[in-house]
Amino acid sequence: MVRSNGLLNARNALPILIAATFAAPLFGCDSGTTVTSQNDKVVTETELTIDGLTAQPVPVMTPVGDAYEDVEPNPVVAVVEEPVSTFSIDVDTAAYANVRRFLNEGALPPRDAVRIEEMINYFDYAYDPPLDASEPFSATATVVPTPWNDDTQLVHIAIKGYDIVDTEARPRANLVFLVDVSGSMQGPDRLPLLVQSLRLLVNALEPDDSVAIVTYAGSVGVALEPTPIADKETILAALDSLGAGGSTAGAAGIALAYDTARTGFIEDGENRVILATDGDFNVGISDTEQLQEMIERERMSGVYLSVLGFGRGNLNDQMMQRIAQHGNGNAAYIDSLMEAKKALVDELDGTLFPIANDVKIQVEFNPAQVAEYRLLGYETRLLGREDFNNDKVDAGEIGNGHAVTAIYEIVPTASPFRWVDPLRYEPDTTANDESVFGKELAYLKIRYKLPGETTSTLMQQPILAPDGDIRLAEANADVRFAVAVAAYGELLRDDVHLGTWEMGDVIDLASNALGDDPFGYRREFVRLADLAGSLRATN
Repeated sequence: MVRSNGLLNARNALPILIAATFAAPLFGCDSGTTVTSQNDKVVTETELTIDGLTAQPVPVMTPVGDAYEDVEPNPVVAVVEEPVSTFSIDVDTAAYANVRRFLNEGALPPRDAVRIEEMINYFDYAYDPPLDASEPFSATATVVPTPWNDDTQLVHIAIKGYDIVDTEARPRANLVFLVDVSGSMQGPDRLPLLVQSLRLLVNALEPDDSVAIVTYAGSVGVALEPTPIADKETILAALDSLGAGGSTAGAAGIALAYDTARTGFIEDGENRVILATDGDFNVGISDTEQLQEMIERERMSGVYLSVLGFGRGNLNDQMMQRIAQHGNGNAAYIDSLMEAKKALVDELDGTLFPIANDVKIQVEFNPAQVAEYRLLGYETRLLGREDFNNDKVDAGEIGNGHAVTAIYEIVPTASPFRWVDPLRYEPDTTANDESVFGKELAYLKIRYKLPGETTSTLMQQPILAPDGDIRLAEANADVRFAVAVAAYGELLRDDVHLGTWEMGDVIDLASNALGDDPFGYRREFVRLADLAGSLRATN
């Protein structure tokens, strides 16, 4: 069901040749990688030519460098030139926790560590859910004024997944913990925190769920065969026995984890590998396509892959994002035990149990009403217009009870403001039939597949222009808070579109939109925005 309401009616050490050969191509670094050391210096990229063939860009890794994909923010788009915007949904939250880690350590995050959609989607929102389980999610569109630009508006698209309240209604889980025990995982924020986090997850599972443990360092092995949660003490003892040391044969570990998952495969259950690592894979498959094809093949067989990131100074964020996306899973960054509780206990059902696969959003803007638009975030999730109807094109998943948000900034045609000059030979945008399309700002379409299905279902509805004057203060708290988080992310990325807006404005907007905040995540956000403002003032 798609509804419109609210005010509408509606991210320098010498490289070892082997590592440089396949560490980055292993995970599809096709558009470039930013490798950021603890003082945020960018390390240059190299290209590798073998037998006359040029490989994808390879970052020169350093022992003290975090790796992020180098992605430019979405551009402003003229509706008459490109009226259709298509992207895959994303429920990852890793960027928010990672940015928080930087701020708490007294540093601003590197630009490429900030992914706007993961900042917004870190929070839960009380969006209108579907009326019953016959539809996996509902969608609501709201139009509000842009707080940082009087001449533009924001189109806020909210998706809320159906919530299976009764644990008896959810499928049994067959989980394989794929644990990085290499030398890079030494330190209190790595393996010890990892073990504590997985202990929390084990305690949150049901007695008939199953857990296995696969470890990898210089070699790989099964530390625990599939074991029911009813035998919890055996599982916890296996976790407590883990220690770190050696190189990182990550790809071989993934292969063994999938084999183990198939051993304990549960028909009509949730079969998933949970990779816990800092992402420093330096031994393994040297062919990018080979690894991605393996992950995609296992995904089609019903075994999904999620990733938990740990540690600092050696974090391969790009790798974790890529393989989670290919594995129909999500990526989270664990910077504390509180974050582990949020991701693995409080949001357990949403993390482990998908209710819709390959969810794609497509918005067609009406040139009679909208002159320009820009999508806030989702740069790594963009799809071609033709991908929307192609059921073979992979997209994101929505978990049980998940809330997903997307925000566009638009320039109404009635506004004198323009980001770009109009075309001299621009088509007549007033030719639309006013009685049919005049009130439509855009047309929203969403495609999804139910778990186990290969054919998608289409949901669609127009997004209507608001009647009369609209005020941001009249929007519900969830919409206002999401806008504040989006602005926070854009300021951290030094976005040029926010004019004179600063962190103080973010704080004011968010402080008045705390809503129901039982765990204090929104109040923590206000404190982080205040800290970010102070750090920005000193730079």
